[in-house]
Amino acid sequence: MKYDLHNHTYYSKCSNLKPEILIKAAKKKGMDGIAVTDHNTMKGALEARKLNKDKDFEVILGEEIGTNFGDVIGLYLKKEIKSKEFFSVIDEIKAQDGLIIIPHPFRTSSNPNHLFKLPFEKIKNKIDAIECFNARMLPGDNEKSQVVAKRLKIAGTGGSDAHFKFEIGKAYTIFEGSLRRAIKQKKTRYEGTILYGPFGGLLSFFRRRLF
Repeated sequence: MKYDLHNHTYYSKCSNLKPEILIKAAKKKGMDGIAVTDHNTMKGALEARKLNKDKDFEVILGEEIGTNFGDVIGLYLKKEIKSKEFFSVIDEIKAQDGLIIIPHPFRTSSNPNHLFKLPFEKIKNKIDAIECFNARMLPGDNEKSQVVAKRLKIAGTGGSDAHFKFEIGKAYTIFEGSLRRAIKQKKTRYEGTILYGPFGGLLSFFRRRLF
């Protein structure tokens, strides 16, 4: 199975993707499922799930939450996360039986939320995975995540961090059977390209300021 586990719709200010376009493009790119992870809202995820009529294609309800220590992705959520304090966010996601992923922890960026500010040694038992391939990273950034995940024996995932149509499916997670089980058993792989990352990041920078 191939799932792109990090996608944004126009419910994120820095994206212009309509949920229906996201689904169609992901399927065309060969994905078997996606997670919709808008910034601090589940509106895009809920809309995408409602639009999805294909029983062989999974839309995971997710959210990317900005916290005091950096971004956190929650997957398989039932309702929006209210807190912005890291450990409270973790507790809220766990209370919903969701999965906890730390996205782009070593991303080179002017946005302070893109860098994760806690040592993974201290939280490795509180999270389910580290995003080890994000398509918007600069050379070397993903490798840092991969080294940490391997050293601490934490599952790794891949996601495009798509905000625009051309970015969808540029990174993804590979697994067999259930995604939840594969992450828990640390049996995921990830692939992708960062070739289009800088262009997507630049577009988001301008969209955030113009709209």
